[in-house]
Amino acid sequence: MKIYRSVFFLFLYLIGCAGPWVCASDLVVNNGALEKSGPELTDTPKIREFLIQENDTLSYTLKLVLDEAGHPQYFFRNIFTPVCYTNECKPVYINFYWDLLGNYMRYDLPKNKVLTKVDHDEFKEEDYQKLSEILAKSNSIFADLKMEDLITKGTDNLTDNVDAKTGATLKTIKNEVIDGAVYTCFTLWHIAHGRASEEIKKIIETYQSERLLHEFLTSTNHYYQYWALDKVMDKNGNIPVKYAKDIRQIISGKNVFTARYALQKSAPSFFQTDDAQSWLWQTYSSAGYMLQIAILKKLTHIPLTSPLTESLAQQLVKANNEQFNLMLVLLKNQKKLSPKTLRTMADQLENSNTDYAEGIYDLLQNHYSADASIKGKLETYKAGLSDTGN
Repeated sequence: MKIYRSVFFLFLYLIGCAGPWVCASDLVVNNGALEKSGPELTDTPKIREFLIQENDTLSYTLKLVLDEAGHPQYFFRNIFTPVCYTNECKPVYINFYWDLLGNYMRYDLPKNKVLTKVDHDEFKEEDYQKLSEILAKSNSIFADLKMEDLITKGTDNLTDNVDAKTGATLKTIKNEVIDGAVYTCFTLWHIAHGRASEEIKKIIETYQSERLLHEFLTSTNHYYQYWALDKVMDKNGNIPVKYAKDIRQIISGKNVFTARYALQKSAPSFFQTDDAQSWLWQTYSSAGYMLQIAILKKLTHIPLTSPLTESLAQQLVKANNEQFNLMLVLLKNQKKLSPKTLRTMADQLENSNTDYAEGIYDLLQNHYSADASIKGKLETYKAGLSDTGN
């Protein structure tokens, strides 16, 4: 019996099954002796299938769900996986779902199918929840492990128990797996985050269109937004007018990371008009601190409109030290400041923060103004310095 089992395991290995002897549900081997198995979704308008060649002997089918208009929605795959141990194989039937860029989303099970552990113990509800958490981690410890790492040292046996006396790797990952189902976790994680993800990226390139780019830019999926941003901007950050509204929406959106990425990647010309700077200041006023700093740094080498310099001048004394210094640099960089901007700053020379007042005074000294009120406030400030011995 052991000889027959060994031959069977060898057969699984030779036909190209990945992980601890894993095969796809729609596996095609040589003349098609292994037929498709596993359920397909039936409640969707349209499904397009893509045959993926894993190696010389193994291929599987990725399925793309389309809406009624033929627009891509998500990918899925029906999987049958014999996970084999020293003396037996246990079947795993499961369906995986990916977004349009190959990021794993979720799993479900075909009707009347369950997952089992060693000794055929069925998964409990907490095990299914744990599996969801394991599969959701794209940076799992499984990424750096091979099947050999999970073999009990000094034997040829796979051990599915994290409390085995030998097998240091299993003890290390105890909190990362389901006890009694180590190889099921390992196997399924490598399917969820394996070759399929890269193939999906290639497929979605063929669907690239203006409509898809708009959809990705306005999505709440940040992977979609990053991908689309890199597509619509050229190497200098120039943005076609048709995508300008979408880019603004990202910069003023709730995700500070995509907002900052779009802001930093955009060309300076995107922020040079009166309308653009008015919108950017509104965004600044409602943004979190990290994005506020990014906005101020972005404006460093951009000519500012008078309304924006006036807004900056009004904000100076309300800003913290980091913001104040960045704002002051922006104002200093302008070749000319409006009379209203200069008067606003002159009014702030009486500020109790002497460092702020000193910075504002130095800036006003370098921007000549014939305005009598500004001259008077500069002289008053200078006289105050003399009285204090500074």
